[in-house]
Amino acid sequence: MEMTIQPIVTEKATKLTDKLNRYTFRVSPDANKYQIKEMVEKLYGVKVVAVNTAVVRGKNKSRWTKSGLLRGKTNSYKKAFITVGEGQTIDFYSNI
Repeated sequence: MEMTIQPIVTEKATKLTDKLNRYTFRVSPDANKYQIKEMVEKLYGVKVVAVNTAVVRGKNKSRWTKSGLLRGKTNSYKKAFITVGEGQTIDFYSNI
């Protein structure tokens, strides 16, 4: 079972980081909180205090084209909110 984790860097996620020391990640849908905590601690070397997860449902999309109306749907995914210990930070740009 391959577990993936990708940081989400948006305005809203950055505000959460600044105010609450909470980071946002897109994770595998079948990952549980214990696996997410272990993965973040191993990858970034920080102490994880709490893990909250949310399943983001896919959105319906449609557009008009020359051949008519095309309908589709974006994929659902799981989002994890990671709270790290006081005074610790995660640097997403260190390995670019």
